[in-house]
Amino acid sequence: MTVAITPSSSSSSSPPMTASPTPARSRATSSSSGSSGSGSGSASSSHYARSTTSSGASLSAVTPAEEAEPEFNESSYTKQHPPIPAEPAISQLGIDAGTPDAWVARDQRQVRLTGKHPLNCEPALADLWNAGWLTPQALFYVRTHGATPRVSAQEAKDWKLQIHGLVEREMSFTIDDLKRLFPTVSVPVTLVCAGNRRKEQNMVAKGLGFNWGAAGVSNGIFTGVYLADVLEYCKPIRPIGAFPYDRHVPGRARHVIFEGCDELPKGKYGTSQRLVWAKDRSKSMLLAWGLNGEPLSPDHGFPLRLVVPGQIGGRMVKWLNRIEVSDQESQHHLHFHDNKVLPAGVSADEARSEEGLHWWKDPKYIINDLNTNAAVTVPNHDDCIDVAEGAMTKVQGYAYAGGGRRVNRIELSLDDGQTWEYPAKLIYPEDSYRESPIRGHPYFGDLDLSETEMSFCWCFWEFEISTERLRDSAAGCITLRATDESLHTMPDRLIWNAYGMMNNCMFRVAIHHDEATNKLRFEHPTQPGTQSGGWMARLTEEGQDPKYPVFKAAAGSASKSNSAPPPPKVDVRTLMEDPAKSTHIVSAEEFREHANEHSPWFVVNGHVYDGTPFLKEHPGGGESITLVAGEDATEDFMAIHSLDAKRRMLGFHIGKLADGALDHQANAESLVPNEAATFLNPKAWKNSKLVSRTVISHDSRILRFALDHEDQTLGLPIGQHVYLRIKDKEGNVVVQRAYTPFSGNELRGFVDILIKVYQPTAQFATGGKMTMLLEKMEEGVDSLEMKGPLGGFTFLGDSTVRWRGQERKVRKLALICGGSGITPIWSTIKGLVECGNSAETECWLLNGNRTEADILARTQIDELQQRFRGSGRRFDLWHVLSGQCADDWAGGKGRVNVDLMRKHLPPPPPVRGEGDELEDTLALVCGPPAMEEAVKKGLAEIGWDVPNTVVFF
Repeated sequence: MTVAITPSSSSSSSPPMTASPTPARSRATSSSSGSSGSGSGSASSSHYARSTTSSGASLSAVTPAEEAEPEFNESSYTKQHPPIPAEPAISQLGIDAGTPDAWVARDQRQVRLTGKHPLNCEPALADLWNAGWLTPQALFYVRTHGATPRVSAQEAKDWKLQIHGLVEREMSFTIDDLKRLFPTVSVPVTLVCAGNRRKEQNMVAKGLGFNWGAAGVSNGIFTGVYLADVLEYCKPIRPIGAFPYDRHVPGRARHVIFEGCDELPKGKYGTSQRLVWAKDRSKSMLLAWGLNGEPLSPDHGFPLRLVVPGQIGGRMVKWLNRIEVSDQESQHHLHFHDNKVLPAGVSADEARSEEGLHWWKDPKYIINDLNTNAAVTVPNHDDCIDVAEGAMTKVQGYAYAGGGRRVNRIELSLDDGQTWEYPAKLIYPEDSYRESPIRGHPYFGDLDLSETEMSFCWCFWEFEISTERLRDSAAGCITLRATDESLHTMPDRLIWNAYGMMNNCMFRVAIHHDEATNKLRFEHPTQPGTQSGGWMARLTEEGQDPKYPVFKAAAGSASKSNSAPPPPKVDVRTLMEDPAKSTHIVSAEEFREHANEHSPWFVVNGHVYDGTPFLKEHPGGGESITLVAGEDATEDFMAIHSLDAKRRMLGFHIGKLADGALDHQANAESLVPNEAATFLNPKAWKNSKLVSRTVISHDSRILRFALDHEDQTLGLPIGQHVYLRIKDKEGNVVVQRAYTPFSGNELRGFVDILIKVYQPTAQFATGGKMTMLLEKMEEGVDSLEMKGPLGGFTFLGDSTVRWRGQERKVRKLALICGGSGITPIWSTIKGLVECGNSAETECWLLNGNRTEADILARTQIDELQQRFRGSGRRFDLWHVLSGQCADDWAGGKGRVNVDLMRKHLPPPPPVRGEGDELEDTLALVCGPPAMEEAVKKGLAEIGWDVPNTVVFF
């Protein structure tokens, strides 16, 4: 059944609320420890305390006993305030076990959008709506980029907020200092993620962000002090004079930078505001410690956060401990690489490419103020109602605008925008704080909107309509739009952008009439996260373009006339094939000449492409290309590459392959019988079933896969790797990646793969594609495919390696790795220690990770080090951590840099002249791309001949 909101009889503009109790004349009870705030009202001001009832908490008036009793005017309390919501019981959840957030208590009703960790979630739309105008803190949506900082009560008491930079008075405040020095204020504020309703954009074309539904929005009363008061106290430095708007003037305060304490892979979370905005008290920016009369929860920034009413949630830094007044905007990574609306013509691939980086730093695309948006909450998705003659029902929902603007019109259409009904009834609960302000409350301080015309909260709306009119809707849908006081109206169709931000197209709810039961069923556009359901997915499966939906296929219907035709299907082959070159026939002999890793040619859809120019640029590494040299790569290429990647193929097109040139590959797999001594085949994919999973840490696993028979070895030379490929149930390639097995040829019948599971994050909404698929594989049931060996580096034994087709003796080996890059390094060290004829080789290992828990195979590495030393060989090992470290951590801190490489690696070999023997010092490097790039530059700075002495796996 549908859910209705019934306005209170005492105020036609308020949602359902319990009536405020009769004001009492007793002494106010003190607020909970650590939560008290200084009042700023006069001695005769009425005070308010929080009283809990079965339906929530409301604000009741009390007067301190030590004050003279003021004249009491009961009429001033007849307008009720929205009740403070009762917080539900929450606890630590099993889904968080094994993550850094296992200690955090959470509401299990939240819909998780990015897997276990980090937490990004929103409530179910019905739960959000039923909670009322003020959202319980446990149901507030959560947007995080990493682990939630764990702050104890004592640490919160000692919490220091540093304010520095271009100010006359640099300060460090505790929260008690803020309460003592500045008036405590409370402001009702609606928080909205800039990605709210993003899944609708992702249904049209997948962008870079994860799938927010329509409940990435919450509303609450935040308590703290005005940022403007604190800045005024610290006195920003603003030289007098005329300065151009768009020019950086060194030494002139223009921006306020905010930073939290959360540790992220690319530095702490930080962003900035213009100083003139931050100093404007009418914008009500807060340094807040409370929400809905309680301290902030860990997920919402305990003990202190920034609140910026009217702007997107991404500007409201949590766990705030540093403010800098500066002459330039924040330089934090996520200030640039998040919360942008890029031009609609910039694809997701272009946005994240090296050439596309300039978009992120262009200030024209930054998001600050929210846009006007609205959604239908009643009827909810899949709600059903009866159709009856004369029966009425309510359509209800929320709406909000940005920058303090007020929503002033909500309209509904039953013919998809051809005509509009009379405006819906609007309900503004925040006006209760204008009509009956709260002053001098022992916790809330002043909650008084009587002097501001800003509107920082969502409003509710409702429209009563007959069930028969809904049944007879010309378009088969309810179409909703909102307009704010600047007359900005929600657009008809969504405007796609690469990050899926700020979607606020008209909200459409499909109407289905079951003639047999005479019931109406309602269908929302999407369901959040990975949940199925919604008309966008259904219409896509039916062959429609979800951007231009047709719900009711009636001849000449308004819906059809209003919908633009879907764009024509793209013929991918026309993008990839140069007509001028398609007439050139590549013979089998010519094609086979390029079946090598130096000038690899391969086939897609019967046409030949030269991968040589792209070996160094390929995001998956050059081996992804050399692996298919001389082969038909159609299946893999078409399955895993984007439209942009396919479009680039035009420049590599050679011609059409002669008929029958690949007939010799048809039975390639049959050339290797199941009883062969080795499992791998470089020209054929071999199937392998997952037999066990060993959990090493919260994000690392050893996966054991079965070979064809129990006496079989993998057949992988030391230092080389294999390709793993996972297909879906229909046999389509999902993803493939190169891995160096953790086990060697000594293990028979099985192969062990060590993986680090990359969970979804802000930048990568689905997490690591391959590792998330491996994580979900079922033991004894699911299989993947392997192909190999693959790679240009091989340890041959006797201190000898082969690299680039040449053999060389190696007496000094520098090993640099990060994260899961340890696997090829591990393979090589293990081969060295087990080879008695390689005693002359010395090793130096520099291993970078974020935390101590992230060090993969640490026990095994330490054991190898002892075995090296036990045989009289040198093995220097140095771990360095970029994240938080224990007090007794004995390794390095920070990132792998030039100084560390100078200190913990052997000296660079002398530059080799022409005709000289191959140098006996070599470096092996494997890690994330950014790390490898930094290592390359650092080694060159030290004096390494990088092209000739450094191997990048």
